[in-house]
Amino acid sequence: MNEVLLRSLTPSVLGVLVRRGADFAAAEDAVQDALVEAVRVWPDDPPRDPKGWLVTVAWRRFLDATRADGARRRREDRVDEEPAPGPAASTDDTLQLYFLCAHPSLTPSSAVALTLRAVGGLTTRQIAQAYLVPEATMAQRISRAKRTVSGVRFDRPGDVATVLRVLYLVFNEGYSGDVDLAAEAIRLTRQLAAAIDHPEVAGLLALMLLHHARRAARTAPDGSLVPLTEQDRARWDTSVIAEGVAILQVALARDRLGEFQAQAAIAALHADAPVAGETDWVQIVEWYDELARLTDNPVVRLNRAVAVGEADGPRAGLAALALLDDSLPRYTAVAAYLHERDGDERRAARLYAEAALKAPNLAERDHLTRQAARLNSARRR
Repeated sequence: MNEVLLRSLTPSVLGVLVRRGADFAAAEDAVQDALVEAVRVWPDDPPRDPKGWLVTVAWRRFLDATRADGARRRREDRVDEEPAPGPAASTDDTLQLYFLCAHPSLTPSSAVALTLRAVGGLTTRQIAQAYLVPEATMAQRISRAKRTVSGVRFDRPGDVATVLRVLYLVFNEGYSGDVDLAAEAIRLTRQLAAAIDHPEVAGLLALMLLHHARRAARTAPDGSLVPLTEQDRARWDTSVIAEGVAILQVALARDRLGEFQAQAAIAALHADAPVAGETDWVQIVEWYDELARLTDNPVVRLNRAVAVGEADGPRAGLAALALLDDSLPRYTAVAAYLHERDGDERRAARLYAEAALKAPNLAERDHLTRQAARLNSARRR
């Protein structure tokens, strides 16, 4: 299958859908679905008219989504027309639902996926991106989880580790800006921390607070992303940072290190630097080494490559990056950044443009596109 062909056809297919009456965001989602289907189908059954095939599939996906949205709105309208319920005691059982969906009859990964979909409100695509698997694979996993629990009694709650993983992924999705769930994840983690004396619960709460404290500085007034090194640190919420650091220190003192405490320690080191140039990258690399030991997560090793590039120079970062699978999300963006740091602006500009095509959301795509344009413009001067 020719990926270059798919990329070249995307704008024209998107234009066809918009001209047929689809709004841009819905059309973009439909085209992305069609591209995923093309990746699955074309290697075995290439179409004679690639553009026509993409337009047909994308338009069907758009119509399906429109019908589903219309049905949802009609259900909501019927609910709005129902009489108001009588007075009831104020209760919040959301956290309990998290525990119940993390049922012992499910594997941890299936429990997390089901809870994110059923209680967290994330789409199958968002969950698949978080797990680094194809959307179809995640859809099957969620369907199997539903079938598994369809005949069981929800009287045995799941374990804390599974619920922590769900809360962490919900927070990450909210923090990305696609779904505003970050504050809700923090609220539920506070409830959990108040109910359970566990260092990893405290570590997760500290991590959330330290990241959330920077949220106001993460975007410019026009909505574009602002990289950590360029953020106005005066806009960081110092009271939230102080709370997060205090919670983390108490958790670390218990000497039961877990992945969330290690991530929070990295976030605390970033928060501790008054300016980006004073960041203690050497210590951050050491914490990434601990985190890699705890999780063996390829994304952790990708972030570690960036930290190594800052601590020991871009050549060292590129050497660390070369040990990883180049299909990892954001691998190309990291490679572009390190090559730019190494002075290879031509290659960096090309990699930024490639990374923009793979970006998981519009804000990140726009940021990477601007980075490529900036370097290309500088080379022409």
